[in-house]
Amino acid sequence: MIKIVADSSSLYSKNEGAEKGVIIAPLAVTINGKTYKEFEDIRTKEFIDIINEGHIPASSQPSIGEVLDIYDQYPDDEIINISMADGLSGTYNSACVAKGMAANPERIEVINSKTLCGPHRYLVNLAIELVKQGKTKQEIVEEINKTLEDTQSYLIPHDFDFLVRGGRVSSLVGKIGSAIKLVPVMKLADNKQSLVKFTTKRTFKKAIAKIVEEMIECGVDSNCKIYISHACIESLAEEAKNIIINNIENADIEINLLSPAFTTQGGPGCVAIQYIRKHELLK
Repeated sequence: MIKIVADSSSLYSKNEGAEKGVIIAPLAVTINGKTYKEFEDIRTKEFIDIINEGHIPASSQPSIGEVLDIYDQYPDDEIINISMADGLSGTYNSACVAKGMAANPERIEVINSKTLCGPHRYLVNLAIELVKQGKTKQEIVEEINKTLEDTQSYLIPHDFDFLVRGGRVSSLVGKIGSAIKLVPVMKLADNKQSLVKFTTKRTFKKAIAKIVEEMIECGVDSNCKIYISHACIESLAEEAKNIIINNIENADIEINLLSPAFTTQGGPGCVAIQYIRKHELLK
């Protein structure tokens, strides 16, 4: 039997994963001196309320021990662990180290999804369908690795504070940007290991328009799945959706609530726009 494992970057809780036959290793967030497993001990709204009280959050990957425990629960099964992008978190590395410590490690395959959130969720869903189709472990790994190559992610933080705190822009740039109310946009770097500056616009609408312009240049169409994820300001997600629909014919869009761990990166009110080209099994 083949077991699919993923972390909560896929926006699945342990219970939601279990309903689909996926084992989820939750990421953790630390705030106000306490550490929580996301989706298990704390939800995004509650997490943002604590941030808004003035507390600074941090996030961390599932521990090596937690992942090893998952592997050891299924000693006779093949396992495919689809991890969030290496470089954005230590999650992939932890999964690989745990594989080396597990019994019969050759039965375990760890995939660097090179993405997170919406497209990560898509890859997990694809793996589920491929298992149902009776594909072998190697066939599933090959299909996942092919599919993950055509994806991109953009992040619009609600303000510059979280970019400064994360070291993505200087304090001076952050102060200037905040003072004149600029809207920064980050994107996943070409090596898929970090977020880099994409553009800066005067309004949220213009920021989304610039993202859509590049998406169209990259061939994004109805054969792509587009994800809009937000940190508790759904009206911004709906505004982004309307702009995309008006520019990409028959756009296939899904709106999700961001996880606490990703909210740590973009801050309360941030919005992520992502796409992945669909596999024939999930069109």
